[in-house]
Amino acid sequence: MTATAPTDVERLQARIQELEQDRRHLLALIEILQEIAGSLHFVDIMQAIARRLGVAFGLDRCSIFLAERDNKTVRLVASYEDPSIKNYVVDLERYPELREALRSGQTVFIPDAATDTTLAHVKGSLAHRGVKSITVVPITWRGVAIGAILLRTFRDGPAFSEADVAFCQAVANLTAKALRTAHRFERLQGRAGEGGTPAQRAQERERVALIGFLRRLLDEFATREGPWREGILARSSAAEIERLVGVAMTVLAQEAAAR
Repeated sequence: MTATAPTDVERLQARIQELEQDRRHLLALIEILQEIAGSLHFVDIMQAIARRLGVAFGLDRCSIFLAERDNKTVRLVASYEDPSIKNYVVDLERYPELREALRSGQTVFIPDAATDTTLAHVKGSLAHRGVKSITVVPITWRGVAIGAILLRTFRDGPAFSEADVAFCQAVANLTAKALRTAHRFERLQGRAGEGGTPAQRAQERERVALIGFLRRLLDEFATREGPWREGILARSSAAEIERLVGVAMTVLAQEAAAR
């Protein structure tokens, strides 16, 4: 039996659906940008992205993982279904799809989790939660996978389309850049907490040393009576004082640099 060609109305309806999907993706992306723009702390950024993706697609699960150096574990840093779970170490042996995405740097898409042989060890759990598809999108920076976003859809929910996967890849790219910005910010905060740059820290130590020197010097003379009568000093004595001040400042600068 010959398949009937789609009518103009059907083609128009399909095009309208595509445009509606693009609109939803664009709105979700704008919401994500607005939310992460309000914070420079990576934990808040990751949780905002997981929540927005979970709401946008009505997911069973949306989790964001960051890779560990041992290549055997990952750290769960944000979770849509349970925002209280943070900084939780996960063994990659439990998530072969996650391991593959991190290894290859490519998106892993499992259209039917119930029939996928790599998920046989968790088949019962996935069936109990009614999971349909699983998508793992790597978060890459300079060609290296530094983490991944894992998304699971419900069996009775809408299927993940190619456009949905492309949207999630765009979000992953945005996540990588947001992570980089947050990392730089928190590193600057750490430096500020330590006293700023090396030059600034040296200046601070010099200031503290100067205050300590002056305090001890004044304490030494505090018990002596009489006014400070510098006017009676000879010019040679005043010049010697200026010289001694210069020597003291040099010593203080060297002392601060040595600490």
